[in-house]
Amino acid sequence: MAMNRRDALKSVALMMGGAMVGANVIFTGCTPEDQLIGLDFSPNDIAFLDEIGEAIIPTTDTPGAKATGIGEFMAMMVKDTYNGEQQQTFVDGLNFIRSDFKASEGKDFMDVSVEERTAYLNALKSNTNTDEKGKAVLGMLQDLTVLGYFTSEIGATQQLRYFEAPGRYDSCIDYKPGDRVYAL
Repeated sequence: MAMNRRDALKSVALMMGGAMVGANVIFTGCTPEDQLIGLDFSPNDIAFLDEIGEAIIPTTDTPGAKATGIGEFMAMMVKDTYNGEQQQTFVDGLNFIRSDFKASEGKDFMDVSVEERTAYLNALKSNTNTDEKGKAVLGMLQDLTVLGYFTSEIGATQQLRYFEAPGRYDSCIDYKPGDRVYAL
């Protein structure tokens, strides 16, 4: 499930185009009417989401997703932008990941290394027996992690090249292969 940074940057471009769950809310500004009542994420849920995010974008020479508070971001996005069906899929998927990891690995997801979590998520994603809801929640987790990471201060300033706007307009900027991509 860990993706290299170049793939993650490509995903950001797709997501900013609206190809993500909850995009209708981002673009219209309207909260879906059919949301789950009383949906709340506990501190343990936030920590679990942080660890999933860290497995997707781990710490390398730059901070990983956990450093951005990705769990809180995911919880906010699910609560505020997902409709009831999407919210239920997300919650059911998290419960599935918790229970399936314990059943298959014999340990709790929170008690293993980032590498073990990443290996499990990669196996789950590539497993042809994973049902549609399982694949849907994995897609949601990846989308939310990439969106939250690259729109955070850490992602925009330490992973991407950030120039504060409004600023000077340069119509022609030299780009050398391997340079970081500019933040949006």
